Amino acid sequence: MSPIRTALLTALALAAFAGNSLLCRAALRDTPIDAASFTAIRIASGALVLWLLVRFRSARPSRAGSWPSGLALFAYAAAFSFAYLSLTAATGALLLFGAVQVTMIGTGVARGERLLGRQWVGLLLASAGLVGLLMPGLTAPPLRGALLMTAAGVAWGVYSLRGRTADAGGGDPLAVTAGNFARAVPMALALLLAALPWNPGSGIDMAGTGYALASGAVTSGLGYAVWYTALRGLKAASAATVQLSVPVLTALAGVVLLAEPLTLRLVLASAAVLGGIALVIRVSRPDDART
Repeated sequence: MSPIRTALLTALALAAFAGNSLLCRAALRDTPIDAASFTAIRIASGALVLWLLVRFRSARPSRAGSWPSGLALFAYAAAFSFAYLSLTAATGALLLFGAVQVTMIGTGVARGERLLGRQWVGLLLASAGLVGLLMPGLTAPPLRGALLMTAAGVAWGVYSLRGRTADAGGGDPLAVTAGNFARAVPMALALLLAALPWNPGSGIDMAGTGYALASGAVTSGLGYAVWYTALRGLKAASAATVQLSVPVLTALAGVVLLAEPLTLRLVLASAAVLGGIALVIRVSRPDDART
C-alpha cells in the first residue's frame, strides 16, 4: 500500500477505536438503554458485519476463532458497557488502554521476556499513572466503574494475547475475529436475559439502539476490518505506538462532543500512562510490539 493510503486507513481505524468509548458513553448517559442491551446489540451487529465481510472474501468464519477467545471478547464488551454507566469517555479509554498494555506486557515478563532498564522505568511509570488516577479524591473516577473498566482491559489483553498464540493458527485475522464475535453472541443474549429483572426502568429506544448498532457495526466491525488492512502497511512497532493516540483522541472528542470535563488529574495520569507505555514499546523488539 502507498504511505498515503496507509495513513488514511490508520487514522480511520484509530477514530473508530475512540468512537467505541464515545458511542457507549453517550448511549448510557443520554438514552434509556441499559448496559446489557447495549452489549447484546453491539456484539450481535458486530458479528453480522464481520460475517458479511468474511463471506464476501469467501472465507469460512464458522471454523475460525475459539470459545475461550469468544468468552474473553464477551467479558471485555460487558465490563466495558457497565463501566461507562459512571465513567467519562476519556477516563474509561485511559483505564482500558492502560490495563490492556499492562496485562500484555506483564504476561510477557511472566513468560520470561526480558525488559531493558528503560522499559522497567516505563512500566513502573505507567502503573503509577493508573494508581494515581484511581486514588481517592474529588476528581477520582467512581471505584466500581474504574474496576469494571480495568477488568475490561484485562479481558481485552487476554483476547489479544490469544490472538497472537492460541488463535494464531486460525489463518485470516478477520475470519478469526468474526468467529469469536459469533461465539460471543449467545453469551451476550444470556446476559441480556439475566439482567432483565434488574433493569425494570430501562428501555431500548431508537437513539440508544442507534448508538449500539453504530458501535457494533461501524466502530467495531468495520473498524477492525480497516485496522487489519492498515496493518499491512505498518511496521509492528508503529502499529503499537500509534494506538497511544486513542485515549488522547477520546479525551478531546469527549470534551467537544459530550461536554466532559478535562481534569488535571486525568491529564497527569494520561501523560504518565502513555509516556510509560511508549518507553516500553519503542525499545521492544518489533515482533513483540504488535497488539
